[in-house]
Amino acid sequence: MNYKHIFFDLDRTIWDFDANSIETIKEIFTRYDLISYCTFEDFHEIYREINDNLWRDYRDNKTTKENLSWQRFYLTNKHFGNINESLSKHMSNDYIAISPTKTQMLPNAIETLEYLHKKYKLHIITNGFTDVQYNKLENCGIKNYFNSIFTSEEVGCNKPNADFFNFVILKTGANTLNSIIIGDDIDVDIKGAAEVGIDTIWFNPTNEKDDFKSNYEIKNLAELKEIL
Repeated sequence: MNYKHIFFDLDRTIWDFDANSIETIKEIFTRYDLISYCTFEDFHEIYREINDNLWRDYRDNKTTKENLSWQRFYLTNKHFGNINESLSKHMSNDYIAISPTKTQMLPNAIETLEYLHKKYKLHIITNGFTDVQYNKLENCGIKNYFNSIFTSEEVGCNKPNADFFNFVILKTGANTLNSIIIGDDIDVDIKGAAEVGIDTIWFNPTNEKDDFKSNYEIKNLAELKEIL
C-alpha cells in the first residue's frame, strides 16, 4: 500500500449526522409547538423517511437544493395535517442555521484524524450543502486537519457520479493508485469510488450487509490505525 491521499465522507462518517440532526429537530419541534399535531418521535420518524428520499432525488438530479431544504419539512408537516408553507420554510431556515452548530462526532474521530494527518494528505468529499458543511468543520474544530474540502455544489455533480471522483483526484494532484476513500454509504461512497478504480474503506458501524466487497471494512474509526 502506497497511499498518500485519504478522502473522507463527512456526514455519518466523521460528523454524527443522526445525533446532531435529532438535537436540531427537537429544538425546532419545541420552538414551533408542534406537539399539538403529533409526538416528536412520530414527527422525526416521518421526517427522516422523507428527508432520505429527497436526498436520493437530489443525488439523482431530480430536485434542487432549495426544494429539498424546505419540502422535507413541508411534506412532514403535511403528513400530520399541517399545510402551512410559511411555517415549513421557517423551519427549514432554522435547521440550516442550527444544525452545523452541533458538534457530536463519531467515536474516536478526533484521535484518528490527529493520527492520520501527520502521515497523509486528508480531504473531505461530501454531497452536503457547501455553507453547512464548512460550518460543521469549523464548529467541530477539525477543518485544519484537511488539505482540501469538496462539496457536490462546488464540484458540479454528486457522488457517486464518476465525474465527482475524477474531479477531486485531479484537483488534489492525487491518482487512483495512491488514494483511498472512507465513507458510510455503500452505494454513494464505496461503489462510486470503486467504479473509477479507487480503493475504499467502508465505515459500517451498524453491520449492514451488502454483496459488494470493499477493500476494507471497519466498525470504528480507530480501526483505521490498523490499516493506515
